[in-house]
Amino acid sequence: MKSEPRLTASEITSDTIFLRRRELLLGSLFSMATPSFAADSLSVEPAPPYTPNPRWDPAGEKSTPASKATSYNNFYEFGPDKDSPLRNAQRLKVRPWTLSIEGEVDKPGLFGIDEILAWGKLEERIYRMRCVEGWSAVIPWIGLPLAELIKRVAPRSSARFVEFESLADPEQMPYTRIPLLDWPYREALRMDEAAHPLTLLAVGMYGQLLPKQNGAPLRLVVPWKYGFKGAKSIVRIRFVEQQPLTSWIRASPREYGFYANVNPLVSHPRWSQSHERRLGDFFKRPTLPFNGYAEQVAQLYTGMDLQRNF
Repeated sequence: MKSEPRLTASEITSDTIFLRRRELLLGSLFSMATPSFAADSLSVEPAPPYTPNPRWDPAGEKSTPASKATSYNNFYEFGPDKDSPLRNAQRLKVRPWTLSIEGEVDKPGLFGIDEILAWGKLEERIYRMRCVEGWSAVIPWIGLPLAELIKRVAPRSSARFVEFESLADPEQMPYTRIPLLDWPYREALRMDEAAHPLTLLAVGMYGQLLPKQNGAPLRLVVPWKYGFKGAKSIVRIRFVEQQPLTSWIRASPREYGFYANVNPLVSHPRWSQSHERRLGDFFKRPTLPFNGYAEQVAQLYTGMDLQRNF
């Protein structure tokens, strides 16, 4: 039986991160006494009651095994390797958790996560997930449409963008002590993207609360965009007038654009985006425009040059 091919870090990690990782880690800037956790040692709670929404199910595609989707992750606050989040994220405290809503809204405030979850009915949605690095998954997320939160906080007409900020706590997130990125992690969407019915604030996956290594307790899921747009462990949402400078644009603007729509016709500077390898599969498959959600979202970008606005 053929074994599943393993991609090397230099193949799938950006030059910026790969070179910084080698320089910083070999330099032994600090020693991190990190507890070791095996995948079967994790304690994950069942998600709150939710309703399956089959409207978004990708036809004919099986969900990625939970064991793979929860053990192969990008979460640089816990380390630059794919297995680092599983090992290092278990120290994260996800209760209590508050979310600050700020900026151009009539109803700003500091809200507990349980209060937010009561703002609408939780749904299970099975979405494709495509990483900019060339791998992909199909994941049954559980969450609240972001549009429900937007409605609650009453954005002003001046709010044209929504910025998401992740927790950056060196005591819980050891790799925020070194400049792999400019912490805290920030991502953003245009207002119409944020309010789109597909955009989800996820609190669970596979019938359970989000594992810590997957962005617990609250993360963004935007299925037609590359995975780095999905901010994890969100603590702040700002409604702003000007397009924010996001973390990956700050780190490497030649490689990462603001829109980050999945586009097989626009290559990354170092690799093609025409195909992807689904976690658990041996062979690659063609990548679909907008990750297969073109019918739902292509109209958001009418008249735009998608090669220039990548």
